[in-house]
Amino acid sequence: MTQGQQIHGSPETATETAWEIAVLDGGPADGVRMRVADRPSVVQVTYPCELDGPAGGAQVEALFVYRRDLRVKGEPLRYGVDLASP
Repeated sequence: MTQGQQIHGSPETATETAWEIAVLDGGPADGVRMRVADRPSVVQVTYPCELDGPAGGAQVEALFVYRRDLRVKGEPLRYGVDLASP
């Protein structure tokens, strides 16, 4: 096993997951670095919102969507903010 890889499952069904470094471009999480597995096409970032009144246990979060830049083939992968989503 090389650095950045993990083995999942029992020894008979183990699968190897390669983790890659990715960077977020634009939006509120600009410059954030993270590790992703299997090159997801979309990642989402949430920030909690402060509530001014009773919420009955509800939580409110601001949601930001980042899409993978398919032109980038190696690390760090790049994800740009999608201002049209959601």
